[in-house]
Amino acid sequence: MIIEKTKREKVHMTLIDPDTSGDEGSGKIAEQAYKAGTDFILVGGSTHLTMNEMDMATKQIKEKCNVPVIIFPGSSSMFTRYADAIFFMSLLNSSDLEFIVGHQKKASLVVKKSGIESIPMGYLIFEPGMTAGRVGKAKLIGRDDYKNAIEYAVAAQLMGMRLIYMEAGSGAPYAISTEMIKKVKESVDIPIIVGGGIRSSETAKEITEAGADIIVTGTVAEKSDNVYEALKPIIETIKHCKS
Repeated sequence: MIIEKTKREKVHMTLIDPDTSGDEGSGKIAEQAYKAGTDFILVGGSTHLTMNEMDMATKQIKEKCNVPVIIFPGSSSMFTRYADAIFFMSLLNSSDLEFIVGHQKKASLVVKKSGIESIPMGYLIFEPGMTAGRVGKAKLIGRDDYKNAIEYAVAAQLMGMRLIYMEAGSGAPYAISTEMIKKVKESVDIPIIVGGGIRSSETAKEITEAGADIIVTGTVAEKSDNVYEALKPIIETIKHCKS
């Protein structure tokens, strides 16, 4: 689904956190993001959302838009059978095994039994990290610590992960550097997702041209009075970049 799409074009994903937006608010954001041209909706982010809360928000989102919904879990409890897929991700640079394999172990049987698509993904958090870095107990990767980032990314690929998510943290004051994205992209053969600190079409263009296959925006939609107008220029800019 995702991997094949990245071979044809650059991809945009909208991250919605029901803990911040609420059920109805999540649906409204999804509806406007869909109209603006987003390719996928990610639902999740917070660590303490229950399955019931995930169910309610995801049903609202599915009612309002016609794009695949993917779970972006912050913990083992963040699952819903109403989603189309789940990022079965490992926070590789966490200092806590719970975020590397613990939550994954706890959720494994539920995910397998559900039958929804599971997408193995290596998750890396870079400076400044924000809440994601703090909660995930990440040993943040420095903005110019290329060797460390490349080693993690290559390890992720060799372990069979199908995507690499490079995250500066939701609400970050700046995005991951273009030089970092270029160097990681040159080192792996699997798609790279970049999120955090992307609030303008200019930043989205720089990151996409640097090698990002998928751009994720969350805060820009969450805090906007007009989600469509906030996302439309970002998505159009991404789509004009060659895959």
